[in-house]
Amino acid sequence: MFSQVQVIWFLMRGHRLRYGSALGCLVLATIINFGIPLIGSATIDYAVAGKTLAPDTPVLLTLILHLFGGADHLRAHLWLAPVAMVLLAAFSGLFSYLKGWQAALASDGIARRLKDELYDHLNHLPARYHDRTDTGDLVQRCTSDVETTRQFLATQVMEIGNAIFLAGAALPLLLSLSVPMTLVSFALIGPIAIYAYFYFRSVKHVFKEVDEAEGALTAVIQENLTGIRVVRAFARQDFERAKFAVPNARYRDRSLRMLRLMSWYWSISDFVALTQIGLTLLVGAWWITQGTFSVGLLFAFISYLGIMLWPVRQMGRILTDLGKTTVALTRIREILAVARDSEPAVTPHLPGSSFTGRIAVRDLHFHHASATLPTDGRGALNGLSFDVHSGETLALLGPSGAGKSTLMHLLLRLYDYTQGSIQFDGHELSSLPRQWVRARIGVVMQEPFLFSKTLRDNLRLGGGDAPDPEIEAAARAACIHDTILTFKHGYNTLIGERGITLSGGQRQRVAIARAILKRPPLLILDDAMSAIDAETETLILNALKERRGRATTLVIAHRLSTLVHADRVLVLDHGRIIQTGTHAELSAQAGLYRRLWQIQTSLETDLQSELKAT
Repeated sequence: MFSQVQVIWFLMRGHRLRYGSALGCLVLATIINFGIPLIGSATIDYAVAGKTLAPDTPVLLTLILHLFGGADHLRAHLWLAPVAMVLLAAFSGLFSYLKGWQAALASDGIARRLKDELYDHLNHLPARYHDRTDTGDLVQRCTSDVETTRQFLATQVMEIGNAIFLAGAALPLLLSLSVPMTLVSFALIGPIAIYAYFYFRSVKHVFKEVDEAEGALTAVIQENLTGIRVVRAFARQDFERAKFAVPNARYRDRSLRMLRLMSWYWSISDFVALTQIGLTLLVGAWWITQGTFSVGLLFAFISYLGIMLWPVRQMGRILTDLGKTTVALTRIREILAVARDSEPAVTPHLPGSSFTGRIAVRDLHFHHASATLPTDGRGALNGLSFDVHSGETLALLGPSGAGKSTLMHLLLRLYDYTQGSIQFDGHELSSLPRQWVRARIGVVMQEPFLFSKTLRDNLRLGGGDAPDPEIEAAARAACIHDTILTFKHGYNTLIGERGITLSGGQRQRVAIARAILKRPPLLILDDAMSAIDAETETLILNALKERRGRATTLVIAHRLSTLVHADRVLVLDHGRIIQTGTHAELSAQAGLYRRLWQIQTSLETDLQSELKAT
């Protein structure tokens, strides 16, 4: 528990003054609350019952009577007592409000900072981490777990302070009024506190089970909503509902288990608390009949019990929420503990315009499962070596799994190689900062991702604050400008999540325009025209040919028509280069390239013949 206190203290950095102010308001509110039963006790015993002051009269009651001008004056003006009690209650409420306000401001500030840190950290974690982690679980940790922490910091931290202050201030106060009655009044408070502690220890693991079950449930929902069109296309609604029912039932069962344990705690603590009040009433009434106690003092003790029993019972709630917060903070810290993408300790001097797009790859090996596996041909890349000259257009061809996209990921430093070498203009890629590398590469991935923003905002992702003429020029090069103008709001058209309101070909063309607008020294097109018709593809390729020499271009494709105009073609298979040359050279020699070329051209010929016949 001490370690959790240290973590919470660390989270409070920058907001400790607000918590200090909230604690000060709490102390003032509690002190004022202590005064209300004293006024009632003094009024009942000395103004109403006519009891006279004696040497053994508690000092605090004597002080209260002097503040009211004596027992006789208070007896003559009884209205002063209820007015004073109402005023004290009002001031207590005011300070309680200020306490809650300060604590809420501090906890909201902490939650905002924690979410910012998590979001920034997730954006800098290695691609391998995101490959093996459920998105729904990450969303759960960044939202629900942070909210659990915020609620604890907003309410229960103050309740802990309240309980500590009550234990330190109320006990001496009650002892000053009556030692025997104090012992009676505290007879069952100790057992309640002990029960709360053991309750917390017994149910702590349940909180983790509930949180993990909720994370799994969120992951299923997120996956289903992401693939909702696939679910409907295959009429799998019933299957998905049955699949959802399993984690949903697990979450329900674990939540009910936690609620049952909490209901037991509240029931038992309520019974013990009411028993304590009943015991105090019975003993106090008996002592009053014996003449050894007064009605006013009994009123004070019952009132103080009402003030104290709630915080004591709240210890169970505090410990419960502390258990939830412990689990939530553990899950949050698991993310923050993951090391970010490593950056070189010493980087070469690289002016902004130094990269010309010259690439040299030597004996490159890589495996997605582990970068340290032996290079025996089992990896995604197995001894790849080639050069790309500045301004050259290099095409990569090969069957699925040949290593084409893996090579692109390595160039972007989404993954780091440990065997072999990649050099940009003579600098080892692993020695260059990731942001520097990515700022000089324009990429269109196999599945282009568009944000739920306007088309202009999506295009400016590649060009920053590019003016409209440049945006339109890039859109024309990608053959999407005329299509955008047909939309009602043109470039201000808001597209749906992942660009779902656009067709597959439109999304690809927007992604191509976004990459062109960046004006990078290195342009990578990873099967970027698979959803584009042949005529539009020809127009885009012609536009890219006009830009030849301005940037080094790597084109990855399965359609050979996309690769015809490349300066060179590399044919990959099982992570190795099996052929290299121009389109004319490769189509003239036996091998995979010519077989693919013959298959694709024959299919196109047959299709055209059928169309003519029709």
